[in-house]
Amino acid sequence: MSEPTEEDNGKPTSQQELCIPEKEAPKDPSCSSLRIFIVALSFAYFSKTLCGTYMKSAITQIERRFDLSSSVVGLIDGSFEMDMISATLTLDCVKDPGSSMWIYVFLGNALRGIGETPVTPLGISYIDDFAKAENSAFYISCLQTIMLLGPMFGFILGSMCAKLYVDVGFVSVDSVTISPQDARWVGAWWLGFFVSSAILLLAGVPFWFLPRSLPKQGEEGKENYTVDQGNKEQSVLPNTHSVKLADIAQGFLPSLKKLLCNPAYFLLLCGIVLKFNSFIGLLTFKAKYMEQQFGQSASRANFLIGVLILPVVAVGIFLGGLVMKRYKLSVVAGAQLSFITSVTAFLLLLLHFGTKCDNVPVAGLTVSYNGTPEISHDEHSLMSQCNQDCSCSTSEWDPVCSDSGITYVSPCLAGCTTSTGQGKNTVFHNCSCVLTPSPVEGSRSVSLGQCPRGPACTRSFTSYMAVSVLSSFINSLGTTPGYMITIRCISPELKSLALGIQTLVMRTLGGIPAPVYFGALIDSTCLKWGIKSCGGRGACRMYDSNMYRVIFLSLTTCLSGCSYFFIIAVIVLLRKQFRKEEVKALQQTASKQNETELQSPEICHPDGSKTDASAREKTENTNTEC
Repeated sequence: MSEPTEEDNGKPTSQQELCIPEKEAPKDPSCSSLRIFIVALSFAYFSKTLCGTYMKSAITQIERRFDLSSSVVGLIDGSFEMDMISATLTLDCVKDPGSSMWIYVFLGNALRGIGETPVTPLGISYIDDFAKAENSAFYISCLQTIMLLGPMFGFILGSMCAKLYVDVGFVSVDSVTISPQDARWVGAWWLGFFVSSAILLLAGVPFWFLPRSLPKQGEEGKENYTVDQGNKEQSVLPNTHSVKLADIAQGFLPSLKKLLCNPAYFLLLCGIVLKFNSFIGLLTFKAKYMEQQFGQSASRANFLIGVLILPVVAVGIFLGGLVMKRYKLSVVAGAQLSFITSVTAFLLLLLHFGTKCDNVPVAGLTVSYNGTPEISHDEHSLMSQCNQDCSCSTSEWDPVCSDSGITYVSPCLAGCTTSTGQGKNTVFHNCSCVLTPSPVEGSRSVSLGQCPRGPACTRSFTSYMAVSVLSSFINSLGTTPGYMITIRCISPELKSLALGIQTLVMRTLGGIPAPVYFGALIDSTCLKWGIKSCGGRGACRMYDSNMYRVIFLSLTTCLSGCSYFFIIAVIVLLRKQFRKEEVKALQQTASKQNETELQSPEICHPDGSKTDASAREKTENTNTEC
């Protein structure tokens, strides 16, 4: 039986039946441009977080290099958030020509903050404006995942630079008598800033070649969208270029008032500020905590943070965004997921209070010269009958270790009279304050450096890192859902302003003060301060590790715990808000259906029955399909 022709059925044949090739659909330029923008923004995020975390990894080195307290170093770190607020601090050591050089580090960090400020709010808003709603969370999670590669490489870079002596290339390494574990060791902190600065410059290049705006994904044909092949200029809003600064300023205050009067946004902002204070304080001094509590070197502490903790955080953020995309979670469900993961991680962090190492036994500071435990902040306690005739200086810090495991502040305070060897191999003998004689009969000897911690401390450190990795992963699962709350709980026209205000408030109330008051409280646990060459107080050489642990962990957990009260209130408000919107949407749908039925004309049949036009149309369509 032959196939029906056009004359047989009266219908034209399709292009496929006539073997006519179809025209290729025009490629969507917005899709490729958006992807290019995401790649460029990801590299910018990578570079800025690399530079920022390298600054935090070099905190200990800068503190020791310029003989600063933790609070002043926290101020330098917080200068990134200040955007060129001038610093007028009293210098207590004007005789030392290098004592004020840290101000240049302060100003450089502030300039970096000025340049990086608009990247986050404008970049996130740009993606959410032109991506599909279901793709926005996934794109942002990818962005945040790649962003965390920056801190990972930043801490690894800090670890590599901390291994090198500060004057590498200018002095012989063999002439250095201290090791990286020593409290006086200063790594090549300046080297990493050259590397990170070069990467920052490269990250800014692609943005000169990207369009100002794009059409919304999936709505390319519906918008007033034009493509100029000559200059590749795309435009969704034709009048965007004509918006004046005066018009923006005129609408700013009403928009700000509308934004801050949004209860969900305001409560969320309060919770974020508290959480960000905890995060900044923890991130700034975590490596130092690992040094002082568990006896790790700055290089090893930075390396472990970059290799163990940050990669699992990146995986957690990516999986959190993937869950939102896969199950299309609502704002309320995303907020609940973020809250549950954050509280679980918070409960795990409480285990850190029991993970500790005892104070290193230092004669005159944590133990007496006869070996009994005691804590003393008085430098006069460094003197004893065994060294009172030695005319020792109590301001020096040149620790030596005895075979008994007790550390002495200096060979003189240990009562040593002779020495053998040179450099790192120097050994001091005939030390009158040493309790246990060395294997050489008739002599009491000490070697350079602080005594190492015991195996029990090593096991505690392993447990500490395991809990840190697990809690960081669980907490990161709720990062992307939590971030989407800010975008979804407000009207679209206020999105950029909301993200900008959030960034401003986080930096002003979190990024600036947190390192300062964290550092001030850490300074309160110092047992032995270093002395500058001109007599001023320098960097802390030894902390009371028990007090350090209690203060540091209590501060971070209290700030995080208080933030959950605001987050719970936000979840309750979002539930009420979206329940009202759902009811309103259902009512509008029902009213439209009623209007349609009322507007449909009735058709009279010969038998006297009546049928409306809409029902007849449905019947005809059904018959046609059959």
